[in-house]
Amino acid sequence: MTDTTTGPVFGAGLWNFATYVDRYATDGYGEPRTTLEQIDLAGQVEDISYVDINYPWTKGVTTADVAAALECNGLKAIGVTPDIYLREHQLGAFTNPDPAKRASAMRIMQGAADAVRELGARYVKIWPGQDGFDYPFQVDYAELDRLAVEGMRDLAQANPDLKFVIEYKPREPRTHMFWSSAAKTVLGIQRMGVDNVGVLLDFGHALFGGESPAEAAQLLIDHGLLWGMDVNDNYRGWDDDMVVGTVHITEVFEFFHVLRKNGWEGVWQLDQFPFREDVVDNATTSIRFLKALYRALERLDEDALAEAQRRQDPLAAQRVVQDALLSCMA
Repeated sequence: MTDTTTGPVFGAGLWNFATYVDRYATDGYGEPRTTLEQIDLAGQVEDISYVDINYPWTKGVTTADVAAALECNGLKAIGVTPDIYLREHQLGAFTNPDPAKRASAMRIMQGAADAVRELGARYVKIWPGQDGFDYPFQVDYAELDRLAVEGMRDLAQANPDLKFVIEYKPREPRTHMFWSSAAKTVLGIQRMGVDNVGVLLDFGHALFGGESPAEAAQLLIDHGLLWGMDVNDNYRGWDDDMVVGTVHITEVFEFFHVLRKNGWEGVWQLDQFPFREDVVDNATTSIRFLKALYRALERLDEDALAEAQRRQDPLAAQRVVQDALLSCMA
């Protein structure tokens, strides 16, 4: 959803406006916020048009309440993310060894699918963070693979009118997550034999996994599977979910250049965890950077870059990028 007249359309995961706990501040970094309170905070960010919402909603909130809060704040739901990675499914959602737990996870995902219909959202986002393993010899890899692929296929086939996106990540909370890379996710989707499952590429997950986010994006685009994306930043050693552009400016610029070059249209979506920062300021600062990045893409000398890439000349390519990004080179 980018055009040369209005520029990109922005969104954010609703969790950008939540409060958090960790293993040190177990009492939290703020008072818990309901789904509706988070929507109200998202509405304070001038340029956000879409939000991705966790399901189930907080206690006592209905889908009608969510729809009304979105409308009141001038927002739309881009996706619904089922909470299939909490305590109940600590041994997995699709790959849990207990069939009853797999069934309960499927019920949550079906509830999210129904919410997507009611809210008019674009997709169900699947992040099965507990699907995977922690130790050598813990699992039968072939069985793990079968459960993950067949479970996702079953969900997609039960809802042929909806789109599903898998958000891959190399690790955390498991030491090895099943959907761990762009390539592995492509292979798994191909084996499903369905046409309503794609990928949401999280820029930070690609960094964390040792991928080039731009190359991963190109791979997914080439297979027609890049249906959504999230941006943030980290130091590559962990999924820090920092403000986008605070660490890897050049790589995020290349990532968006690949999207632009391929005519990819979609929401520029934030996935950030402001533990200690003001949540509205966090999102506003991120979008401020993304707007500047868009202007830099407009200034980029595509012909000069293509010539440098034809020769595989890294220094010439960097000079072209620096001219656009920094606007201070002769």
